Amino acid sequence: MKTLARCTLLALAFTTAAVPALQAQMSGTGAPVANQTMPSPPATATVTLAGKEITLNYNSPRMRGRKIMGGLVPYGEVWRTGANPATTLITPVDLMIGDLKVPAGTYTLFTLPSEGTWQFIVSTKTGEWGIPYPEGSDLGRTPMMKKSLPAPQENMTISFEHTAGNKTQLHVKWETTDVYVPVVAQ
Repeated sequence: MKTLARCTLLALAFTTAAVPALQAQMSGTGAPVANQTMPSPPATATVTLAGKEITLNYNSPRMRGRKIMGGLVPYGEVWRTGANPATTLITPVDLMIGDLKVPAGTYTLFTLPSEGTWQFIVSTKTGEWGIPYPEGSDLGRTPMMKKSLPAPQENMTISFEHTAGNKTQLHVKWETTDVYVPVVAQ
């Protein structure tokens, strides 16, 4: 009986010591906590349109010898468009992204990759890890244009390019793919 009591106390002590360590490594959503190093480093893209700064926060995954388009990024499935936490758009000004009206605010961005035309997805659900995709929370979708890069790009990047006045293009580049959508401040 004493042996059973000792084993029970030992198991309880081990469990009590292990739980805080596990909680320190993971948040309630299964996402690493802020001070844990992530394999895909955080990155930011910014642009000033209509005198206001638009910010896009994402994490930049690496190819690391993997097949990306049609492999790691499967065609026909919604992709979080980055890694780790959800990609977030913060805009203090109303935007037209492609043919989609996006009021000033904070949004989560996704894409729907395909061999042909991609879809750019703006979700109203924010503050989550990049997966699972929050079905039913879309503000809307708009088609993206696509072209090939002249050489493979190791790091996935999101950038604002060809900015003039209140117009720019939002580009997502990785491997040999460059998909983009026009953005206009209203």
